[in-house]
Amino acid sequence: MLFRPADLEGIAAGTVTLAFRRWDKPRVKVGSTQKTPVGVVEFTSCELVDVITDEDARAAGFASPDEVEARMRKTGRVYRVGLRVAGPDPRVALRSAPPDEAVFAALERYPWARDYLQAIADRPAVRAPDLAASFGRETAAFKRDIRKLKELGLTESLDVGYRLSPRGELVLRSLATGS
Repeated sequence: MLFRPADLEGIAAGTVTLAFRRWDKPRVKVGSTQKTPVGVVEFTSCELVDVITDEDARAAGFASPDEVEARMRKTGRVYRVGLRVAGPDPRVALRSAPPDEAVFAALERYPWARDYLQAIADRPAVRAPDLAASFGRETAAFKRDIRKLKELGLTESLDVGYRLSPRGELVLRSLATGS
């Protein structure tokens, strides 16, 4: 699920405990989680609803059901999704952890990794479409690859573009020297 920054702030503070979405079918499973900038968000419920109550609207960070409706797509059935922060994003701790053999083993499966890390080091905060174009890649496919590096704690997403984490800098240095 995508969340607006204000929603994420409310989720982190515990003031936003619900979200509403119009979907053809549920797109989250109860108990599943999603990594976000405020930590790991757990989906505690997902229910089809006919009416959005005033209380539910407030729990979703809105003043009224009408405000909730105005933010949603116009088609699909309305689902009420329960939310809570389940813990910190584990990738944050990885960013400062020293690289281990598992990181280098994973990178062996990604022949493009060194070039992408170097491009991010050389051009931090550059838009993903611009970096993707420099490699002749479509943006969506390029971003999927960058997420693989992010899962290893090597990159950080910025408001615009990316930068290497301290771990990413160490890995790039090691790859450059062959050690």
